Amino acid sequence: MAHPAYPEIMAADGRSPRILAERVKAAYENLPLPPPVVAAMALDLLLARLRPMPLPGPRSVHRMAGAGLVVAGAGLNVWALAERRRRSSDPFELERPEDVVDTGPYAITRHPMYVGWWLMQLGAGTLASSSWALALLPAELLMEHRFVLEEEAALAQLFPQSYPDYAKKVPRYLWLPRM
Repeated sequence: MAHPAYPEIMAADGRSPRILAERVKAAYENLPLPPPVVAAMALDLLLARLRPMPLPGPRSVHRMAGAGLVVAGAGLNVWALAERRRRSSDPFELERPEDVVDTGPYAITRHPMYVGWWLMQLGAGTLASSSWALALLPAELLMEHRFVLEEEAALAQLFPQSYPDYAKKVPRYLWLPRM
């Protein structure tokens, strides 16, 4: 309840900002940003400032390629979230799957959101014309691979009938063979 001297400001749709903030927070909580991605991006920025290592070639090409990678990564994440949401009941909780999703981007890779974040990180580094994103990405991938294996073990335990079959059909990552 708003203080009488300070009436609560209403949004254009008639909802209070507090309610809108709660909805934004709930949406963010369903969009996990893996800690290694955050750490790698912060390290990319820090190293680019302390010891610049520019990419070779024209800046205009970097901007075009970087923007394309960021858009592709964000698009993959949005598509994955939309597909998971479509296959879930209310309330949608990304971290509590109800079933194995094997449609949409999940028919291409078992981990489309990780792949999406990696594309965005690579794109951000390319946009900034910094080689650091390229240099640090392999180490980040190795760190995150541990989390992926833990997630897969949990999913295999949660869905003992469907997950092993899914894992045989769909590659873990886009560019690697099925594992």
